[in-house]
Amino acid sequence: MQNEQFSNRWGIILASLGMAIGAGNLWRFPRLAGQYGGTFIILWIVFLLVWSIPILLAEFAIGKTYKQSVIGSMGKILGKKWVWIGFFITFCTLFITFYYSVVTSWGLRYLGFSMQEIYNQWTHQPTLSDNLVQNPDFLKQYWDKIANGSAWTIATQIAMILFAGSLLYRGVKDGLETANKVLIPSLFVLLFIIMAVSVSSPNGWKGLEYMFTIRLDLFLNPTVWIEALSQSAWSTGAGWGLVMTIASYSREKEDVTLNTFISCFGNNTASLVSGMAILPAVFALATTDQAAIASLQAGNQALTFIVIPQLFSQITGGAYLSFIFFLAFFMAAFSSFLPMIELFIKMLVDLDISRKKATLISLFFCILLGIPSAYSLDFFSNQDWVWGIGLILSGFFMLVAVIKFGIFPFKKAFIDIDTDFKLPDLYFVSCIIVNVFLAIVLIYWWMSQGYSQYPWFDKNGNWNVLDVYSNATILTQWTMLLVLGVLLNGWLYKKFVRDNAN
Repeated sequence: MQNEQFSNRWGIILASLGMAIGAGNLWRFPRLAGQYGGTFIILWIVFLLVWSIPILLAEFAIGKTYKQSVIGSMGKILGKKWVWIGFFITFCTLFITFYYSVVTSWGLRYLGFSMQEIYNQWTHQPTLSDNLVQNPDFLKQYWDKIANGSAWTIATQIAMILFAGSLLYRGVKDGLETANKVLIPSLFVLLFIIMAVSVSSPNGWKGLEYMFTIRLDLFLNPTVWIEALSQSAWSTGAGWGLVMTIASYSREKEDVTLNTFISCFGNNTASLVSGMAILPAVFALATTDQAAIASLQAGNQALTFIVIPQLFSQITGGAYLSFIFFLAFFMAAFSSFLPMIELFIKMLVDLDISRKKATLISLFFCILLGIPSAYSLDFFSNQDWVWGIGLILSGFFMLVAVIKFGIFPFKKAFIDIDTDFKLPDLYFVSCIIVNVFLAIVLIYWWMSQGYSQYPWFDKNGNWNVLDVYSNATILTQWTMLLVLGVLLNGWLYKKFVRDNAN
């Protein structure tokens, strides 16, 4: 039985915020808010209440009750035949962990790029704006160099993994909790600084107006609904198993409902502040409103790593704003990366491996299995495609656990205990049932988007498993993990459930 726990409520809330507030808050949310405005924001809040909060309530409650890894906890609530579900959720998130370490590396590379820009201004050397005059594709070429075959990207990725390990090696209270006490408040301060500067810039108010304008016709566009649902699902971490891991270190009388609501609305606040920082900046620095909208509707990576530096290079002091932005980006990515590794460590500790040895093993595999994504953007994109959608299947499995136990009994026994803030039974039951349908719709929608010319079979009729964005690669990798989990189910039950019986 593990004895580690957070020192107080704020320790676990900050850890939950650190998990939820990641790179997506700073680059995906502003793009979607810029593309669809207030219509998207309303639907995004709706799905926070309908999808994310109910699933996170279930995750938090299960983790608090059983205080084990995701495999052990899911095995206990689902029963002997269903331990493979916890295995799938765990490794779906771990596969994300391996490539997400690269995102922290990118953030660090661009933080260094911003520092170099400041240095060049001080020493009167050619700046980014000078380079763009000579070569308009300078930033695109720089991004391509970082994202493909860069030894420096691999080196910074390894450095970030080792740094994360050095924090988590100390334990939950002295490592994860202490890190988040610095990371999360600092992150909010940086975001508010960028927001204040952006909003006060000429034409900055146009960005806010554009962001919060509600277009009624967009409510008839199913894409906006799906984008709002997916942003809430991935941004809050609903279904990842990370909140379950964090809650396994909670105190005995921890309030499930209150903690979940605080962390969820804190995450959404960070997203809104990020949008209010970036959209006004885009409008303030663009030559026309049409140019601003075109920038906002560019791809995710383009907005973060190409558009933002280019925009900041156009104004006096822009290098400092770029530095603040990428510092916030790096801190957000790193704070999300920490609980991902902790999920790995917790799984190994449940196998009676010491925490220090478990940390070293986790770091080894994160480095080994993260290098392919650091070396190849195509490999990174494939893993993001496969396991990003896999998170919706993980969320679906969380719903299965609640339904199998019984929705009313689950709420009474797991969520309502030790809380003064009890949600209506009808709300929780309705959301769980509706979310089963939403999960199926969301998976189907993403797989039907046609990102690959040959989603199932290539032009020669072969199973198109090697295509970056094919449905064949999704189904193949999911099936391999599911089959492995089913084959190992008996062993998983013995090691994670029976041998860890309270």
